[in-house]
Amino acid sequence: MTDTAGRAPGPGPGASATGDGLVRRRRRRWAERTALGLAGLLVVAGGAGWALYAKLSANITADDAAARELARYERERPTALVRGAQNILLIGSDTRAGEGNAQYGRDLGSERSDTTILLHLAANRRSATAVSLPRDLMVDIPGCQKADGSRSQPVFAMFNHAFQVGGSACTIRTVEKLTDVRIDHHVVVDFRGFKKMVDSVDGVRVCLKEPIDDKAARLRLPAGRVMLDGEQALGFVRARKSLGDGSDTERMERQQRFLGALVKRVQSGDVLLNPAKLYPVLDAATSSLTTDPELASLRGMYQLVRGLRTIPVKQVQFLTVPRESYVYDANRDQLVEPEAEKLFARLRADQPVAVTKNAPGTGPTAPRPKGDDTADGEDGRAGKGVPSPAPTFRGSTAAEHGCA
Repeated sequence: MTDTAGRAPGPGPGASATGDGLVRRRRRRWAERTALGLAGLLVVAGGAGWALYAKLSANITADDAAARELARYERERPTALVRGAQNILLIGSDTRAGEGNAQYGRDLGSERSDTTILLHLAANRRSATAVSLPRDLMVDIPGCQKADGSRSQPVFAMFNHAFQVGGSACTIRTVEKLTDVRIDHHVVVDFRGFKKMVDSVDGVRVCLKEPIDDKAARLRLPAGRVMLDGEQALGFVRARKSLGDGSDTERMERQQRFLGALVKRVQSGDVLLNPAKLYPVLDAATSSLTTDPELASLRGMYQLVRGLRTIPVKQVQFLTVPRESYVYDANRDQLVEPEAEKLFARLRADQPVAVTKNAPGTGPTAPRPKGDDTADGEDGRAGKGVPSPAPTFRGSTAAEHGCA
C-alpha cells in the first residue's frame, strides 16, 4: 500500500520509537560483544605472555645454599668500589649428573669447574672484559662448607679444587681472596645448557686452520669455515690433547675465540630482532642455569643483560690472567706479579683494560706512549690507585673472532 506520492507509509510515532530503540539495542549488544571479545583476546594474550615468563623464570635454579654461605662471610668479602659496575663469575661445571651429561664420562662423585671466567661489565656499559682463570692455578682456598654439611680446612691447591670441595660459594670466596674483586653475581652452566645455547642461535661459525680429529672430544671437523652445532661446539671448547700444543693455555684461548664468535652471533639483528628466534635463545639461556637468587628470574636476567646489547663487539674483550708455570710443578700455574695485580686493580676501579693479540707471553706489554689515554678514564686520567699509563695485556676482542 502506498500514498499518493507512491511512497510506502511510514510508521507512526509509537512504531518509530520502538524501531529506533531496537536498532540502538542491537548496536549496544554488538559493541558489548566486541568489547568482551577483545577483552578475552587480551586475557588470552596476557595469559600466554605470563605463561612464557613463568616458564623462562622457572628454568633457572636459585643457588640459595651459596647465598647463605656468602652471607656468613660477608665481613671478609671485598667492598665494591664503583657503583653500577658489575662482576659476574661464570662457571662451567663438568658434572655428569642431569639429562644428557652422563655421556661425557663417568661420575667422579663431585663436580669440578671445567671453565671459570670473571666477567667485568663497566658501569657505563660501554665495555666488557672477560678474564679466564686457569683451573690449574695454585691458589689459597679458604675453609668451605661441603655438600655433606661438614667444613673443609683451608688449603693451598689447584683453583678448580674450590668448586669440587665447596661449590660456587667456595669458588667465589677463592676468587675474591685472589683478586680482591667483589663478585656481584654468579652463573653455573653444565654441558647440556651450553649445547642448548649454541643450538638456539642455529650454530656458531668458526674458522679452522687445520682439520680436527679428536676421538676423546668426539670431534671431527674439516679445515676452513665451519658452522658448529651445540655438540660440536662443546667438543671444540673442551678438547685439549689433540688440538694446538695440548696445553690448558691453548684451550682457554680457543674458548675465548668461540665466546667472541658467539657474542657476535647473538648480537646480530637476525637473532635479537626476530621474536621467533629470540624466544629459543631466552629459553636456552635460562635452561640448565644455576645463579644467585637475585638473577634467578627472567626479570633479574633482563636487568643484567639489557645494557649489553649496546656494547660494540670490539669493546668485548677476552684475556687470561697473567700466569706462568708454578715454580714447584711445571704442570701447574702461578700468577705473574705485579702484572696480575695491575689487572685486578683496573677491574676494581672500573678502568678499561686494553688487549692485543700480538703481545708475547701472558703478562702485559710495555705501556703505551704518554698521551695515549684509550685505556684510562673518559677524561684521560687513570683511576685512583691504578697505575698510569695503563698496561696492555695479551688478549683479543669479540670483533676479531668468527669468520668474516
